[in-house]
Amino acid sequence: MLEDKKISFIGGGNMAQALISGLLGKGVPPKHITVVDPNLDKREYLQNKGLNTATPEECIAQAIEGADVVVLAVKPQVMKSVVAEFASALNNQLVISVAAGLSTQSLSQMLGGYTQIVRAMPNTPAMIQMGATGLYATDDISSEQKQLATEVMAASGLVLWVEDEAHMHAVTAVSGSAPAYIFYFIESMIEGGVELGLSRKQASALAMQTVLGAAQMSITSEDTPEKLRRNVTSPNGTTQAAIESMQSDEVGALIQKAMQACYTRSQQISDEMN
Repeated sequence: MLEDKKISFIGGGNMAQALISGLLGKGVPPKHITVVDPNLDKREYLQNKGLNTATPEECIAQAIEGADVVVLAVKPQVMKSVVAEFASALNNQLVISVAAGLSTQSLSQMLGGYTQIVRAMPNTPAMIQMGATGLYATDDISSEQKQLATEVMAASGLVLWVEDEAHMHAVTAVSGSAPAYIFYFIESMIEGGVELGLSRKQASALAMQTVLGAAQMSITSEDTPEKLRRNVTSPNGTTQAAIESMQSDEVGALIQKAMQACYTRSQQISDEMN
């Protein structure tokens, strides 16, 4: 379905480049992708990959008119001024926004009442096509457009749809911001390993591979993460000692508290911008 679609990106930053890498890997011809960005270095980098590029002043409306999909990948703070340049050129294109916090209602108002919008919350592992993205569609999105949005975002990883836009705050807490939680946990494991006598290089290698392996086991196993944890926790063994220490310090409750803080801040940012 993607191979014959023309996709225009408004903004060529890290997330746009991550999505583009995934699309190219899925067989989308580079000539079918256009990126509008004011930064010369980014445009030259993308041109070297065979993509079409333009500055906002050159042909942003033309890039929109010829597209099947328009991906809004600019900062929320500048979205209103950017979309004003091409809102009148929209006519049945699927619009996907990866701008955090901006509701579909606010985006629709910025786009002059246009409603064929899908809101996406990807995360940074999309840069290596291992991302997790939450999606929400307005009522005006057809089943065909929903499938198209799925394919565009699935090019960089897992895709999950939510029926209530308010649940995008939960998506932010569980996946959007969550890579930072994992990086923080890895940091702590490395520091713990160094304190126990390993070199930083040794501790880093062991911690990173362990997190990667545990995540892959969770994905591929028929058992729940709780069951997998119990399987490796022998009675009176070393793992039990570590788990009991975490439980006594209520580490699980602290993680959930942190996620609630992320959720609340996501709501606040959304309220401020919308």
